[in-house]
Amino acid sequence: MTTSIFIDGGHGTTGIEIADRLAGRPELSLITLDDAKRKDAGARRDALNAADIVILCLPDDAAREAVSLIDNDHTRVIDASTAHRVADGWTYGFPELEPGHRDRLANSRFVANPGCWPTGFLALVRPLTLAGLLPTDWPVTVSGASGYSGGGKSMIAEYEGVDGVPTAFRAYGLGLGHKHVPEMTRYSGLSHPPLFAPAVAAAYRGMLVEVPLQLRAMPGKPALADIHATLATAYAGSPIVSVASLEESAAMGQATLEHVGATDRLALFVFGNADSGQARLVATLDNLGKGAAGAAVQNLNILSGLPETAGLRL
Repeated sequence: MTTSIFIDGGHGTTGIEIADRLAGRPELSLITLDDAKRKDAGARRDALNAADIVILCLPDDAAREAVSLIDNDHTRVIDASTAHRVADGWTYGFPELEPGHRDRLANSRFVANPGCWPTGFLALVRPLTLAGLLPTDWPVTVSGASGYSGGGKSMIAEYEGVDGVPTAFRAYGLGLGHKHVPEMTRYSGLSHPPLFAPAVAAAYRGMLVEVPLQLRAMPGKPALADIHATLATAYAGSPIVSVASLEESAAMGQATLEHVGATDRLALFVFGNADSGQARLVATLDNLGKGAAGAAVQNLNILSGLPETAGLRL
């Protein structure tokens, strides 16, 4: 028996990446609409209700509309937009979030795919708040850079247009009200929003997310080894999330946003200086992989009871 899938918004960057990961999988059947029907409300409604699982690759308002068109009690939904990430009745689609979360996902009807930035941030922070190493009221900062494909078609056109690359690196979200902050706050367990300082680099894809910590000022003054052991234990045995040893990290002269390449992996590092009591926690991922399409396919596999890594690029 096959699982039928409909990607609503499948002609966008994320939708195309998802379809590539689903291609050639006989356990899945893809429902498609031709160009003439892609924006036809009736055809979309039929496709949404005919599918076992729908993946939404749409702007927020369009994603909400798509959900409203589903009038049965069995179609399951994975939403890659921001629309439902902190909404009641939706399960957050980061299987590695905490113990037991993967099972909650498997039994959910409505799943909200995480944002790319929160994926790196939560991978670094959630195990530390759960372990009590990072106080939930600590003033946390998160920064880094992403490839411009994270900005969708408009930003891709801006960077790849006839006028050439507009800038090598630019900070944004300067008003400190970025749309990712609510999910970062809620699922990290923090009682206050982190200070989020994102940037875009002149690279198509890839991402580096960094959380600096003043360990010497934190309660209990945790050592680098404590931080590393907590992360290593949280992701032990994961085929997707890796934690470099302290020795490997110490030998690195640099960390790059292209570190994992065009894969669905997530690599974590603990850099620091024991004498100064400071640490730099770094996550590297592909913003179109584990930050978007790879995460959606991973969640699809979990919902379908299939091997979690099927179709992923590891």
